[in-house]
Amino acid sequence: MPMRDAAPKADGGAPYKLGHLVDDAWRPYSHPPVFDIHRTANGQSRLMATAPGSDPLVFLKLAECLTPPFILLYILHTPRSETEPGRYQSEEISGAELRAFVETFATFLSSDARFDLWVYSPEDRATIVWDRHDLVYGYGPVEALENGLRGLGFSRGEPQLPVPHEHHYHPGCDEAARSLLASRDWSWSPLMPEDEQ
Repeated sequence: MPMRDAAPKADGGAPYKLGHLVDDAWRPYSHPPVFDIHRTANGQSRLMATAPGSDPLVFLKLAECLTPPFILLYILHTPRSETEPGRYQSEEISGAELRAFVETFATFLSSDARFDLWVYSPEDRATIVWDRHDLVYGYGPVEALENGLRGLGFSRGEPQLPVPHEHHYHPGCDEAARSLLASRDWSWSPLMPEDEQ
């Protein structure tokens, strides 16, 4: 799986986080709006959905199916210049604060693959995970999550990654990445083995 620093295209195209080969050229990849439900090893249900066009609305819509307050986890697995890799965890935040965070950093979140983003509801004991492949996982009230996705026009189907694919880490996103890290009083911990590229 190729990975590279990629600047916006010379033709003015916007930066993108996930690419695939089309006629021997790398192009942005956008998943179709589909989801599926699987059983985990411990027998619980897990929802797996796509984020078409790297749209943060999918992550936000699923998070809003959970009960606030929330805890954000920004997993910086591939930093460029902003800081060291690690797990950056927020204090508890309200639903309004979560929405403001996603809206403020929406362009960065949809343009760069250096991170995974998690949100956790302590009351529901439920987690939403948006990963570098534009796949979104829901652990918790699966029926409510499914209804939220259907409200966005999603249908049942198997999310799949293109093969081969590439991740982009854009120099033009470095300032936004620094701003995101400066936006909260994060607590840091090292990456877990499963976080690393």
